[in-house]
Amino acid sequence: LQLNAKLCCCLGAGCSSRGCQLFLMCIALQVYHAACNGELYSRPFIESFEETPMLVAVLTYMGYGILTIFGYLRDFMREWKIEKCHIAREREEQKDFVSLYQDFENFYTRNLYMRIRDSWNRPICSVPGATFDLVERSSNDYNWTFEYTGRVVKDVINLGSYNYLGFAENTGACATAAGEVTVKFGVGVASTRQEMGNLDKHEELEKLAASFLGVESAMAFGMGFATNSMNIPALAGKGCLILSDELNHASLVLGARLSGSTIRVFKHNNMQSLEKLLRDAIVHGQPRTHQPWKKILILVEGIYSMEGSIIRLPEVIALKKKYKAYLYLDEAHSIGALGPNGRGVVEYFGLDPKDVDVMMGTFTKSFGAAGGYIGGRKDLIDYLRTHSHSAIYATSMSLPVVEQIITSMKCIMGKDGTTIGRSRIQRLAENTVYFRRRLREMGFIIYGNNDSPVVPMMLYMPAKIGAFGREMLKRNIGVVVVGFPATPIIESRARFCISAAHTKEMLDRALDVISEVGDLLQLKYSRHKVLPSLDRPFDETTYEENEE
Repeated sequence: LQLNAKLCCCLGAGCSSRGCQLFLMCIALQVYHAACNGELYSRPFIESFEETPMLVAVLTYMGYGILTIFGYLRDFMREWKIEKCHIAREREEQKDFVSLYQDFENFYTRNLYMRIRDSWNRPICSVPGATFDLVERSSNDYNWTFEYTGRVVKDVINLGSYNYLGFAENTGACATAAGEVTVKFGVGVASTRQEMGNLDKHEELEKLAASFLGVESAMAFGMGFATNSMNIPALAGKGCLILSDELNHASLVLGARLSGSTIRVFKHNNMQSLEKLLRDAIVHGQPRTHQPWKKILILVEGIYSMEGSIIRLPEVIALKKKYKAYLYLDEAHSIGALGPNGRGVVEYFGLDPKDVDVMMGTFTKSFGAAGGYIGGRKDLIDYLRTHSHSAIYATSMSLPVVEQIITSMKCIMGKDGTTIGRSRIQRLAENTVYFRRRLREMGFIIYGNNDSPVVPMMLYMPAKIGAFGREMLKRNIGVVVVGFPATPIIESRARFCISAAHTKEMLDRALDVISEVGDLLQLKYSRHKVLPSLDRPFDETTYEENEE
């Protein structure tokens, strides 16, 4: 407000109109943003998390309440053998067994999850590319068991796979190279890297990955989840402090817990929350003894796969340097998907890879393969080779998978002599902007960053989770729906993953179906309107946002 007043004085403003005041407030906010972040950000950083409408929140809680009441009623009817379906009850000979789940988890699985279980674990029988073939199934016992009908649903548009650059394919250079390597080396390695499982292809991959990331050295692992969960315990232990984003992936959470370190959680992408924890850690030290922490490790992700948000990396690095902490960056979803050359969130912000102490990522998404990597200084990687459980005990990465990664990475880097990789990166960026803008234009509430290919669309009510997935599949669109406990109870959503393999015709077809189903289920909750200019659909400057 003080800044606004100063601007009014400087402009000699005597205007009291609402339009003038709003204009000056916008300028004030821009100046404030520039003053705070101007030296850190070289590009606009725009993320949207529209607040849940009050009526929708109330109705969502009511929906869960009604389902819970009927759940207890059904449990009562099962206990007295009134209900005909007895699959939800334990068998008499197993009643003395130790429970696998807590009471609430049991209740939720029996009475809520089972109602919409058909929306998950759907089997496909083709390459998970821009489209896939789906094996149809049905259930005669309320989704407790499924039977195949023998019918295959052809050419379902795939909006669920993490196939960001379209390398999940069975034709082309990657598939050919992987096939040739399979003939030469076979599929399995049957040993660990430290014994007889270290092949020249593994070392070629690691050198290429280090070059791609812009770091001194890199190390590859056969499983993305284990890359986090088995390496973090080698980097931190007792007497260390881990600061973890509240929305970090389960692999990061498990790795932090296994390390034995003290864990503190900061609010998602909230730099004030992170800085407060850093200050408190330095001022107070370890609990009881108040000795200084041996190490402070910050765990963050590049793109958060459930929110579609991008880490505020320039600010995290600034805080890390200010308080002498270490930074562990998980680029599972951002490597290949962000940056003009696909080098991830570090390149996206134009930062130096050396400012990130541990660069982690996976090959399962943008590269269409499997496994993960860690990159950084050579002494760090040499240390992990001898101390990481995933490096010492895990079987080496399969050679066809290694070749898939090498070939796709060379394509992205342009080392194959073509511009295919660059064109895929550009197409993904265009598809992402177009898809997000069209959804917002239709009136849906969309979460995340404008440049994130992970696009969460809010459903909210529990009954609409299964309904949306089923209605979309009826129209040959495959989507992923997510609900509690994977999300907060009132923030159920559909999650779309955009790919460079999607053509504009595919996206338009999917958008038309989403709009149709959105009208059917009344999902257009947004109170903001986006006015489109259809002349140049990929140009962000052709859109103007207004709030009702």
